[in-house]
Amino acid sequence: MLNITDKFDLFMMNINDYIYLWPMLRFNENAYRIINSEVRKTMLNFKQFPNLPDQVPQRGNLLSRLCFQQLYLAQGWRFQGEFPNLAKAVAIIAPHTSNYDGWYGFLAMLGLGLKLTIFGKDSLFNSPLKHLFEWIGVIPVKRESAQGLTQQIVEKIKQQDKIWIGLAPEGTRKQASSIKSGFYHIAHAAQLPIVLFSFDYQEKTIRCLGVFTTTGDYEQDLSAILKIYQGQFSAKHPYNLSLPLQKLSK
Repeated sequence: MLNITDKFDLFMMNINDYIYLWPMLRFNENAYRIINSEVRKTMLNFKQFPNLPDQVPQRGNLLSRLCFQQLYLAQGWRFQGEFPNLAKAVAIIAPHTSNYDGWYGFLAMLGLGLKLTIFGKDSLFNSPLKHLFEWIGVIPVKRESAQGLTQQIVEKIKQQDKIWIGLAPEGTRKQASSIKSGFYHIAHAAQLPIVLFSFDYQEKTIRCLGVFTTTGDYEQDLSAILKIYQGQFSAKHPYNLSLPLQKLSK
């Protein structure tokens, strides 16, 4: 029979996972050894992901994070960088040239346990996929509202104690002539810092590049943001890179 120290050593996870596995571990010593071995192996990979600071909005539990981390790491990808301890922020990631960006980004987000909010048109919530969108973290907004999309989002942000807004500043997977300014105006109007992330397909890495604070001068700030990205990314499809990013890639 297992002693309580062994069980506590294995289950540094939330109580729901512990209760779920308890019957199997209590009566099956071999099952305990197998699970314990797998958990210890997985914990080595877990160290490749940063621990989210306490102020960052989080989702999931240890078991779900380990599962998605394994899926992410099994494809040869890794995460690099540390998260700033911010309760509210606008998170941007570039480049965006392929549907694979969403796949790797989704796995990394769930592997980290990061609760990221995305804004989508309200009509999406009139479909059978409503609960899926809610689970993903989509918040409905009315694009045709006279209030203005940016102001709607700012009001939604003010209602939350913790919220990270996720945006892709290129706005499309196809080649764009410019960077969309929406992320900047939302961050500045809501007085939120911008956390910068990048995809590096050459090294199979998602990077956290740091935090940027807006000044109100969009052109000047965009230039500064692009300098931070210089040499820190490579696209899945380089020919789809937006024009401002083409000369900055690795």
